[in-house]
Amino acid sequence: MLRPTANAWRDRRTLDGLWSFAVDHDGVGRGQRWWEAPLTGRTEIPVPASYNDLFVDDSVRGHVGDVWYQTSVHVPRSWHGERIVLRFDAATHRAVVWVGDTRVAEHEGGYTPFEADVTDVVELGSENRITVVVDNTLTWESIPPGYVEHTPDGPRQRYYHDFFNYAGLHRSVWLYTTPKAHVSDVTAVTGLDGAQGTVDYEVATAGNADGLEVRAALRDAEGTEVARTTGTSGTLVVDEVHPWRPSEGYLYELGVELWDGGAVVDAYALNVGVRTVEVRGTEFLINGEPFYFTGFGMHEDHPVRGKGHDDASMVHDFALLDWIGANSLRTSHYPYAEEILDHADRNGIVVIDETAAVGLNLGVAGGILGAEAKPTFSDDTIGEATRRTHLQAIRELVARDKNHPSVVLWSIANEPESDTEASRKYFEPLFTETRRLDPSRPVGFVNVMLAPADKCVVTELADVVMLNRYYGWYVHSGDLAAAERGLEDELNAWADRHDKPILITEYGADTVAGLHSVTPQPWTEEYQVDLLEMYHRVFDRIEAVAGEQVWNFADFATAAGFARVEGNKKGVFTRDRHPKAGAFALRRRWRKEI
Repeated sequence: MLRPTANAWRDRRTLDGLWSFAVDHDGVGRGQRWWEAPLTGRTEIPVPASYNDLFVDDSVRGHVGDVWYQTSVHVPRSWHGERIVLRFDAATHRAVVWVGDTRVAEHEGGYTPFEADVTDVVELGSENRITVVVDNTLTWESIPPGYVEHTPDGPRQRYYHDFFNYAGLHRSVWLYTTPKAHVSDVTAVTGLDGAQGTVDYEVATAGNADGLEVRAALRDAEGTEVARTTGTSGTLVVDEVHPWRPSEGYLYELGVELWDGGAVVDAYALNVGVRTVEVRGTEFLINGEPFYFTGFGMHEDHPVRGKGHDDASMVHDFALLDWIGANSLRTSHYPYAEEILDHADRNGIVVIDETAAVGLNLGVAGGILGAEAKPTFSDDTIGEATRRTHLQAIRELVARDKNHPSVVLWSIANEPESDTEASRKYFEPLFTETRRLDPSRPVGFVNVMLAPADKCVVTELADVVMLNRYYGWYVHSGDLAAAERGLEDELNAWADRHDKPILITEYGADTVAGLHSVTPQPWTEEYQVDLLEMYHRVFDRIEAVAGEQVWNFADFATAAGFARVEGNKKGVFTRDRHPKAGAFALRRRWRKEI
């Protein structure tokens, strides 16, 4: 799905700003057809933003079910004859959309875009009412999964992941145009052979575009054309290519034009980084050179706005990544806003792109998550309907992010159950489909500590080994000598069993900023530093380890629980981005400062 753009043939308008908002506490809005009139009992709400923390009202923060958004937009008469599209970059976790009284779209999944052709619905030269109902409910058929517990005090959402269930319109909303005959999709796959680069492209068209000519051209960062060809698919060859590299986000522009006789009727351009990705033995190769991941699992999480995207915060977070010497991040545990991937493309930050399939392990339901333990894969929990949702989430993720050079690895799940035959049966078709959709990138999933090397039956389906490990925190807490032995023994077991790169995608310890001790104690800043340094000693002794990503970049919100004081404190930065001692320890290692 192509992002909206503005050029001589296309126009776009952002609908971001203050919308009308109403919480449907009684679940009556659909039956009463709230979309047919201005919302009653409404207030104003910013879009994009999570709605949960904007108001001083726990009944809003903990609401389960529908909330309603509404705005009015003027559609200019100058758009007459154009195809007009309404697009939502995300609605968490599902939405139905009306323009006026006409239902135009519905979507399942909280982190990928959806859109509707509203050409025949909108009134040109007039104000048009747009209404959206967003449902935050997690079920056994959703990704991520969950269930609703009915209590004497009302419904309570229960889920199996350790971050807060923020919801709403988290990302931008657009109204945009294309010509009737238009470019509907572009796929670019790049290659390198010495100093020569290639861009294999494929263009899809729509709207009676049959018989029209497609022309493609590649321009370098200075705007100089370096290759040109015609056809809906082909190869653009670049001599003396400037590759996209980690820490150097060099981008070419791939421009596609649709011609009718002697006239251009549509055009679209996207950035392309010429690079290759390959797994060879225990090495992860970018452009044929071994790459070692340093960085973080992160969250789209900030005070007040929750998961709402904000460019200022994005730029600051990337500045902190640069300061600390990180070269990568994982979009844990859902696809991030595409603006973040664009920024990673431009800045040479490597991305592990993850679906929202988190919490597919009901065996970890006790402890900090406090949910009821159930069998993970069954007709009553995670079953065939869940897998259909999961497959669609993978398809939408690949369709959205396939052209981003920063994305080097698809992660199709975080910490699922992976030590049973039921888990292998569930995941095998997901790996197959991901590779069918994109043969150019490796595919993996993140293994949980409950499924060690001799028990996991899913890792053999993956191209890499990705491990979340908490020796010294959840295991051997406070005993770093025992933790070091346990970690090294396990990593050696993985290296002996699999000839694949081992990426440590999570390790860390909850740390309260400002809490200190002369002897390292859990929760202190000194303990966080000692734990990180212990892991680094082990990583340096295991040749197969190809990367380290700390959990987490910054503290983040979670559901309430006795082990969560104002959220998860494993960040090396506080939630408002102040560094803890661990951040300076990582900077010394990653920037090789003694």
